[in-house]
Amino acid sequence: MIFSYARVSTQEQETHLQIHALHRAGVTLIYQEKRSGGDRKRPVLAEVLSLLQPVDTLVVFKLDRIARSLSHLLDILDEMESKGARFQSLTEVIDTKSPAGRMMMQVIGAFAEFERELIRERTRVGMKAAADRGVLFGRAQSMTPANEATAVRRSVYGESLTSIARDYGGHMSSVKRAVRRVDAQRLRWND
Repeated sequence: MIFSYARVSTQEQETHLQIHALHRAGVTLIYQEKRSGGDRKRPVLAEVLSLLQPVDTLVVFKLDRIARSLSHLLDILDEMESKGARFQSLTEVIDTKSPAGRMMMQVIGAFAEFERELIRERTRVGMKAAADRGVLFGRAQSMTPANEATAVRRSVYGESLTSIARDYGGHMSSVKRAVRRVDAQRLRWND
């Protein structure tokens, strides 16, 4: 039997490109998952691997859809090999039944892991440079400083956080954070 596995990292992403390519390759049984490839505990992948029998094949669109590190990739391949199953990637031409195919899989996996590490390093350097320029990270505050000050005063006089948030068109959590920020400032002033 031929199984396939399609994965994207976030709920906002879609597997359409992978599914289309898998259908063009003649695969009909497609398992989809929306989880980080760095997460080794992926329930859908675990289910697919548990179903594999001798002579079954697991097909993916691209190698990095199944594993993000070489060690994880090798663990998956070992599990598949112990079951007598084959692995196929539509993007990288690999046949895991031959020693040369297994070696090529490891080389490609090592390069993919190296590329991810380069991307992480560039991201860290870029974020540090942006922070040095004064760029603020995270979500923008939903209330202006003046509105926050008024909201804090209203909360001090016993008004509910829910009604304050409703008046400003925000969420109660925004008012709570504003109160915490003011309390933290008061503590610093009193020290």
